[in-house]
Amino acid sequence: MTDLPPIYFYLPQKDWLDNMPEQPDVYWEQFGQGIYSWTLQTYLYLKADGFPCTLVGTMPDEGIIIAHRDSFPYKLRPTPKVLMVCIKPDRNPHPYAQLQVVQNPQDAKKLKNSYYITHWRQPGLIPRDPDRDDRFENIGYFGISFNLAPELKAASWSKQLEELGLNWEIIPKNRWHDYSNIDAIVAVRNFQQQDYTQKPATKLYNAWHAGVPAILGKESAFQSERKNEFDYFEVASLDEAINILKRLRDNPKMSQKVRENGQIRAKEVDPQSVLMQWRRFLSNTAIPEYKCWCSLSSWRQSIYLQKCFLSIRVNGLKNRISAFR
Repeated sequence: MTDLPPIYFYLPQKDWLDNMPEQPDVYWEQFGQGIYSWTLQTYLYLKADGFPCTLVGTMPDEGIIIAHRDSFPYKLRPTPKVLMVCIKPDRNPHPYAQLQVVQNPQDAKKLKNSYYITHWRQPGLIPRDPDRDDRFENIGYFGISFNLAPELKAASWSKQLEELGLNWEIIPKNRWHDYSNIDAIVAVRNFQQQDYTQKPATKLYNAWHAGVPAILGKESAFQSERKNEFDYFEVASLDEAINILKRLRDNPKMSQKVRENGQIRAKEVDPQSVLMQWRRFLSNTAIPEYKCWCSLSSWRQSIYLQKCFLSIRVNGLKNRISAFR
């Protein structure tokens, strides 16, 4: 690989921790935070695959700089020999970054200069214990409690499951990687119709890799991945969720079919697949864009920055007008 510009993954020095892993796909609790799950994890996978890149704690003055939205200062502007690639989770895009990486294909459709890349699955994931066979008892939610529908946090929900012979647990963060004793997941943010176009389908990817059925809300990321009825079960009410759990409990063959289908789908979003997406993006998009940016005259670069500044002012005005309505 020749004639490559320097490629950096930027994680501010204040966010460097003593116990950061040196290899990808290992359990590390801090991978629950976006700056690590995106920036550090992507760097580790590319480095292990031999792709030339460097993790830095201070901002370089030349090259392709890739960073999470929370790591790029709001007023940071690209200099004449810097291409900013913003990893944009469920945030507003960075106003000056030339490229944005998003985690939902629907987000890429509405945001200029954005590219969808599949989010990594849970690193160090422990799948469901095959010795559980056809047992269907333990139902879990893997994620931040704040993002779970209130109905699923109510005591009445736990009681309903208990009456079905099922155990419900909101899994603590230090066990988000461990599905060994789980028979299905339920993850619904809101039982009303919601697109959540900035959210990823990570919970679905994890379920496929873990070998457990997933009962999920109506989210665009999940819907974008759906190919058949066994990929996941979409629900819009507590009653629908209960009915799906009953079917899975009473029909071991259906549960087995879902698990087998998950094994097939998991291959499409495994770390090797995501790694190849990153390699293609850097080679086919970021590097040519960097060379194009560096070849622009100072006047053309200045015009780009002025357009970004005007966009900030216009959006700020729109937000103030909306606040008074």
